[in-house]
Amino acid sequence: MNRRTVLVLAVIAAVLLIFAAGSIRQAPWSGPAARAVAERGALSDAEKANVEIFEKVSPSVVQVVTQTAANPLSEEQEGGAASGTGIVWDNDGHVVTNNHVVQNASQVAIRFASGEAVRAEIVGTAPNYDLAVLRIRSARNLPPPLALGSSADLKVGQFAYAIGNPFGLDQSMSSGIISALKRRLPTSSGREISNVIQTDTAINPGNSGGPLLDSAGRLIGVTTAILSPSGSNAGIGFAIPVDIVNRVVPELIRNGRVPTPGIGIVTANEAVATRIGAEGLIVVRTTPGSPAERAGIRGVDMSTGELGDVITAVDGKPVHRLSDLADQLEQIGVGKKVRLSVNRDGSARDVEVAIVDIGRAQ
Repeated sequence: MNRRTVLVLAVIAAVLLIFAAGSIRQAPWSGPAARAVAERGALSDAEKANVEIFEKVSPSVVQVVTQTAANPLSEEQEGGAASGTGIVWDNDGHVVTNNHVVQNASQVAIRFASGEAVRAEIVGTAPNYDLAVLRIRSARNLPPPLALGSSADLKVGQFAYAIGNPFGLDQSMSSGIISALKRRLPTSSGREISNVIQTDTAINPGNSGGPLLDSAGRLIGVTTAILSPSGSNAGIGFAIPVDIVNRVVPELIRNGRVPTPGIGIVTANEAVATRIGAEGLIVVRTTPGSPAERAGIRGVDMSTGELGDVITAVDGKPVHRLSDLADQLEQIGVGKKVRLSVNRDGSARDVEVAIVDIGRAQ
């Protein structure tokens, strides 16, 4: 290629470059055209059901924020242990939550889905059931109470939904199934809640006190705890069954407390009974002046170590642990009598004992 040819090509290239630059200035580059949005079909029946449940229920699910003397109310706390969830219970402004959410609280605030925040007062607590009732002092538009279902006819495998404020993130919905029924859950009071619902519905800190719902959007439980080494959802959550909630809450509204039915005995734990081969609940001692003492129930002879009475049944229903006895006493109620089947010195006998409120004496 000679020198003249190179010069001609260079001139042509320069002209093309000038032309391209002029075109860019005259017509700005806009990039590729935006893609058209594809039209979607109708929501599936399952999606419609989920949306309907959330839209119907979420206004009645509130955020509960507490203040203690040691820890003033703050946004940081709202994302942690001082924040929980509550359920609008009735048209009188009562809200149900967990006892551990409001335990030791000096002040309580309620935040509605609308964003309105109001003060509330604690009406009553039931540590044995991890339940508490609050009353809203004032609210412009109180959301409707949640529809109540029943926990007596629940089935493992049916759908379950939770709405709450995990980690302070309000109005969060999760779904899953009922994983198991009739679980036992220890409470901070040292007693056990029976017939607890287990679910794989995502429950995290901040969900405590919120609703567990069935596919009709009815309340079937109050979420209370998770089983997780990390403290976050691991697919094992628990809810207090609504049948217990519906029995305890009216008592808290009326009296501020729930009676603790008992007969006045101290019992050995299950491990002791298993170790010595005893079938039933070993009575260690009776409380002085208690119905059990008056009925002639015998405890262990501390001087010889000889067993006294071993309770094997309550009104004909077998007893294997203290929670079995407590369940039966709660169902029968304070002020009534119960028939205990006991084994004493290898002989079976029945003893009638009155049920009293042992919590009032404590």
